[in-house]
Amino acid sequence: MKLHAQFRLNGKAYSNDSLLAEAKEWQNSNDNDQKYLGIFLEDWLNESDTIMVHTSGSTGVPKPLLVSKTSMQTSAMRTADFFELSPGNTALLCLPVRYIAGKMMVVRAMVIGLVLDITPPKTTPQLQGKKYDFAALIPLQAKASFELLENLKTVLIGGAPIPIELRKALAKKHPHCVETYGMTETLTHVATRRISYPAIPFQVMPNVELSLDSDGCLVLTIPYISEHPIITNDVVELKGKRFFHLLGRRDFVINSGGKKIFPEQLEEKLSLVFEIPFFFAGIPDKKLGEQLVLVLESDTKNKMHYLEIATKILSTDKHHIPKEVFCLDAFLYTKTGKLDRTATLKKVFEKY
Repeated sequence: MKLHAQFRLNGKAYSNDSLLAEAKEWQNSNDNDQKYLGIFLEDWLNESDTIMVHTSGSTGVPKPLLVSKTSMQTSAMRTADFFELSPGNTALLCLPVRYIAGKMMVVRAMVIGLVLDITPPKTTPQLQGKKYDFAALIPLQAKASFELLENLKTVLIGGAPIPIELRKALAKKHPHCVETYGMTETLTHVATRRISYPAIPFQVMPNVELSLDSDGCLVLTIPYISEHPIITNDVVELKGKRFFHLLGRRDFVINSGGKKIFPEQLEEKLSLVFEIPFFFAGIPDKKLGEQLVLVLESDTKNKMHYLEIATKILSTDKHHIPKEVFCLDAFLYTKTGKLDRTATLKKVFEKY
């Protein structure tokens, strides 16, 4: 895989051989992020047509996935076309290279010819007063760097739901930010939407087709990525051939008394008023099948306070009012920083 002549990494130009030599050195680094960068670059620069990546583990154990380098190149070029990126444009990588979003930013730089700066994947990215043409952030980073977002021309925000308060603020002050939808299997984003409040539907990128499976989950046909349709775990509402509303994860749907409840939708409503981590879940119930419960990262003494707030805001539908509230000292998270609902709920059962 030949590097673009205008590709730069942290201000330095490389040939394939010189980048490979440094990649091997970086693998001996005590800095895990630099080590993973070295491992990925050596894999990318070798003669194999494929490369191993791993799913994020949002709803289970991370799984290995063998993808073609040609698909990654094609995805990079489609991003360039869609966001009008050109050789010599500047880009910022502040996400972990060990996961697909970070890997694809490096691939875009090498394929398109971007001038890429890599900074530690911290909550507050180190912009150091620089301006960039292109960057990708998770919502937590966007919130922590809110006042600095004006230094980024095109900002992709994804990897987790955007809280309502942040969504409102971004829509008002930073309309150049773009929310993305994607996953490891799709080599990051395959749909985008302007960040607005209320949220508008996602629009798939060119040459991506939408359909639903029998459970109402999104099915993506992406010829340049896979010969077979990609079946997601995301329950959606289609809006024509190119648009969809995201309702929630199939894994998290709660069936209470025959009514399907999407916890993500309830959490979005409460995110403006709850200042502590929380989530909704379903637990077995003899009468209802599952009953809706609220789980708080809080001391038990506060649970009635939060139940009263939830009841007041969600009272328009009696099925949305939690039957019980559980409190934990600390939630569990995946390596990518997402809430591990399954593991955290297991802690609830162990405690109660």
